[in-house]
Amino acid sequence: MPGLRELAERTPARRERYVDLLRALAILIVVLGHWMVIVVTGGARGLDGFSALEVLPWGRPITWLAQVMPVFFLVGGFANAASLTSHTHGGGDLGDWLLDRSTRLVRPTTVLLVTLAAAALMARLAGADPAQVGRAVWLTSIPLWFLLVYLVVVFLTPLMYRLHRRAGLAVPLVLVGLLAAGDVARLAFDASTLQLGNYLFAWLAVHQIGFAWQDGTLPVRPGVAVPLLVGGAAVAVLLTAAGPYPVSMVDIPGTSFRNLSPPTLALLALATAQLGLLLLLRDAARRWLQRLGPWMAVIAVNSVILTVLLWHMSAFVLVAVAVHASGLFPLPQPPGDTGAWLLWKLPWLVLLFTVLGMLVAIFGRVERRRPRRATETSCRRWTPRTLGRPRLRATAITVGYAACVLGLLGVAVAGPADHGPLGLPTTALAVFLAGAALLRAARAATGRQAD
Repeated sequence: MPGLRELAERTPARRERYVDLLRALAILIVVLGHWMVIVVTGGARGLDGFSALEVLPWGRPITWLAQVMPVFFLVGGFANAASLTSHTHGGGDLGDWLLDRSTRLVRPTTVLLVTLAAAALMARLAGADPAQVGRAVWLTSIPLWFLLVYLVVVFLTPLMYRLHRRAGLAVPLVLVGLLAAGDVARLAFDASTLQLGNYLFAWLAVHQIGFAWQDGTLPVRPGVAVPLLVGGAAVAVLLTAAGPYPVSMVDIPGTSFRNLSPPTLALLALATAQLGLLLLLRDAARRWLQRLGPWMAVIAVNSVILTVLLWHMSAFVLVAVAVHASGLFPLPQPPGDTGAWLLWKLPWLVLLFTVLGMLVAIFGRVERRRPRRATETSCRRWTPRTLGRPRLRATAITVGYAACVLGLLGVAVAGPADHGPLGLPTTALAVFLAGAALLRAARAATGRQAD
């Protein structure tokens, strides 16, 4: 792999570096938010914890700054549109594009799940409490909720981009209408299942705005950015202060109506304000990123950003277990005294960043490694030649993708219970691994076809 400086110096002038910066910042804020909001408690029965937002009402408005998942889906839409158009204009087919995008997401996730299963098995064999193992694995798998939705959005990208080319900004408006209908049904009938479609409608709508930004359909001048910022913020305040929506843009355990799970109109109003702010800062950030040092830093972070997201809760669990077992360093106390609690968080964050750095050093190479060309992959030797047929290959990609999504869904909804010696639902893990293997086989089939 070329050196960092070389990569920075040969970056094409047309690249929108600001999008790369936003991707890195969004994930880093998610990491910090998770680390700050979880309060760990220890006792004779082992480790436990709760959300600081349960006892710190003043922290709930701050979640408006920390809730940056809309930013990630926005820049994801930009990047996916740029990648898809470049690939298809170069003569590539949609199957190859989906395989390339899935490899970047599924391969690091496979390593995480296999490592968690092995660690859970070793902990059980060493005599650890099965309930504690289940809770630890559940905490480490929290980032998979995001990846689950993003995988679905990526799979739908070719279809949704085609709709974007035909209908433009009308597509996200329809999606917002569908989300609003889900909110109204939820509020009117008190049935949370009526809101489940919002998981898809919300993030697809934000993703579509990324398409519009990438191809110029979205105006980026200040005359548009200011109304988006002011209008989005005003609507979000009305919906939360005077309307039925909670103030917190992060889920609080025990509450029946949330803004994130599933997403609501209030969250999309905040996303609109964030879009306006991002467009206002765009020109200044682009000038700053023309400097070699900042751009090298952005490249370095983005080269392992998925690893950071996937492993940051593993770092949290490792530090909590080590601190509780050793007794050499006190756990951060529950936030009764806010000032003291925040001060205790500082050395805690230092430990977390240190452990996460070690995990990234170990597992980051999986993300940095570029997928081999299909003609060079070792799995060609056992890949059935029939997968080289276009229809069968397309079926394999679809089934493999669906299996990965269903497997992640099974892991994500499992909850902090004892799920057996592997710490994860065995069926869900097997389905995901089977899907990952099928996608790899479909990729290898490209090599046979090329031969």
